[in-house]
Formats: sequence, structure tokens, C-alpha cells
Amino acid sequence: MRPAVTLIAARGVRGFGDGFTGLLLPVYLASLGFDAFRIGVLTTATLLGSAGLTLAVGLAGHRVATKRLLFAACGLMGLTGLAFSQAHAFWPLVLVGFVGTLNPSGGDVSPFLPLEQSLLAHAGAPSQRTHLFARYSLTGTLMTAVGALSVGLLGPLKALTGLPQLNLMEWAFMAYGLLGIVSAALYRSLPDQPVEAGVARTALGPSKRNVLGLAALFSLDSFGSGFMVQSLFALWLFHRFGLSLAVAGGFFFWTGALSAVSQLAAPLLAKRIGLINTMVFTHVPANLCVIAVPFAPSVEIAFALLVVRALLSNMDVPARTSYVMAIVTPAERAAAAGVTNVPRSLASAFSPALSGLLFSLSPFAWPLVIGGSLKVLYDALLLWRFQQVRPPEEAD
Repeated sequence: MRPAVTLIAARGVRGFGDGFTGLLLPVYLASLGFDAFRIGVLTTATLLGSAGLTLAVGLAGHRVATKRLLFAACGLMGLTGLAFSQAHAFWPLVLVGFVGTLNPSGGDVSPFLPLEQSLLAHAGAPSQRTHLFARYSLTGTLMTAVGALSVGLLGPLKALTGLPQLNLMEWAFMAYGLLGIVSAALYRSLPDQPVEAGVARTALGPSKRNVLGLAALFSLDSFGSGFMVQSLFALWLFHRFGLSLAVAGGFFFWTGALSAVSQLAAPLLAKRIGLINTMVFTHVPANLCVIAVPFAPSVEIAFALLVVRALLSNMDVPARTSYVMAIVTPAERAAAAGVTNVPRSLASAFSPALSGLLFSLSPFAWPLVIGGSLKVLYDALLLWRFQQVRPPEEAD
């Protein structure tokens, strides 16, 4: 179980960095003079770059040791933080966002994800797989929330140091880069011959049809999520309700914390009703809340809807990962992780630019309505297509 502890700890470190950079990103870019459309374009570039990196990891995964790939990703994370803190012009920032590891989505769409998932799937008994992924996802979500809360420190730091807020945000991006070094230190404790070393990694074979079907549906879900990535969501809340960074950080902390804790219920619920039903029947009401948020007449009602969404929206995450790992053969797990994550990253990359354009054209939050509706459609199609494809542990 020691590799599982290492992977979960590293996920927490990266989640903390994603939490504060995701919330600071729109404020930082707006401080540099960029409008909502340009912020959306830069967000799309970062997500496209993440998809490309994940694809490269998938193609090289059978030839290069997983531990070595994790170290390379950590090095890139360090360079990303350093470069983003120094570049101020639009196109250099787009380039850094594209080739780097910055994550504006609030979730994990990085090249680390398939590598860690494939290792974690072998880190315990099959009966414990969903519990392990729940703890992994819980740690990432909770530390992302703590990262969002930490942006509230900018105010006291500004008063203490007398530095402009822009300079403090530059230091924050440098801190993000340092977290890449911390992650690398954690990965050093992974065994050189990982727990899955005895399992020959192959391309998709008998599970190919199901994995490709899931990849297509996950892409639809991610395309919907791209309309409401955390950076643009925060930008709308700033404009719609006039929130300060400290208030927004506190709100994203509590919704993130609730989302994280709720994931502990996913294994218990999956044991009773199955993984697919857990994914769908928690996801639908969460997305209906998102659709309702633009119609909220006050910030209190909007926050209440988002709290309900937080309690339900991420319960599908450990169930989804566990389901993918359960319906494929052990030799296919690394390939399945890459195939299901790359299209998701690509799909989520295109919608933020559209979302930024819609936010710049209208004060109404059309992206939330569109994104939530697409995600409800995904839930319906997932239930229709995969309800009868059951993992071995759910078979009668």
C-alpha cells in the first residue's frame, strides 16, 4: 500500500497548486489587460497542451518507465510556474500555457493523471480499488479547495509587504513551480520496479470497443465541463455578484471541501447500486443545479445551488475511474487510462474559448446552461449504453 500513499500524497500537492492558480488565473490575466475572450483562448491553449502531453505520455508509456515520466512531468511543472510568472504578453503566455502543466479547470487534466491511475489500479486488491480511487480523488479535491482558500492571504500579504497585487500573484505562480519539485521528491519513494511490473502492458485488445465507447462519452462530459472551468466560472461570479478574491476563495474552499468529503460515500453507494448508477444518479441533479444558477436572483440562492452541486458533482469521479480499470484486463489498464483521458482533455480544451466569447457578448451565463445540458445528455447516454456492462465484482 506504500505506493498508494505516495501517489495520493502527490495528488494532494498538485491539487493545492491547481487550486490557487485556477482562481488567480483570471484575476492575473485581467490585471494584465486581457478581456474574457482572450482569457478563454488562453484557457483553451492550456487544456489543449495538457491533452497533447497526455497523448505523448500514452504513446511513450510502454517504452519509458512510469517513474521517469513522472519526474519529467514534475520538471515541466517547475518550468511552467517560473515562465508564467515572468511572461506578461499574450502570445508568450499562450505558448507557456500550451506546453506547460497549468490547470485552469479545477479538476485534474494533466499528464500526471493516467500515469498515477495506472499505478494506483495495481496498488491494492480489486475489492479495494474503488476505495483507493475515492481517497485519491478526495485528497486532490480537498487540497484544491485549500489552494483556493489560500488566495485570501494575498490581502494580508499586500498589507504586510507593501507589494502590488500583481507582484504577489507572480510569486504565487513561482510557488506553483516549486510544488513540482515537492512532487518529484515524493515520487522518489516509488519502487523502480512498480507493482504492475509483472503485468505486460499492451495496447487495447478485448476491451477496445467498451473503452472507445467510454472515451467518446467522457469527451462529451468534458466538453460540457469546459464551458464552466473554474477560472471562467470565477470570472463570471466576480462580474455578476462583485465578489472579492477572499470571498471567492472562501466559497471555492467550502464547495471543494464538501465535494471532496462526499466522494467518500461513492464506494459505499457503488456497492449498493453499482458503479454506473452511482455515476449517473449523482451527476444528473448536480448538473440541473448548474443550469439553474444563471437564473438565481441573488448571490445567496446561487451559492445554495452550487453547494448542492458540490455535494453531488464529484461522486462519479472515483466510480468512473474504478469502472474503467475494472472492465479491462490488467494488461490493458495503462492503455485504457490514456485512451479515456486524452479525448477528455481534448474535448474540454475547445469549449473555454467559446465560453469566454459568450461571457464577453452577454452578461447572462449561457455557458453554464449549455455545459450543464451537455452533461445531462452524457448521463443519459452513459446509462443507456453501459448499464449492462458490469465489472466482474458486480456480476451475479
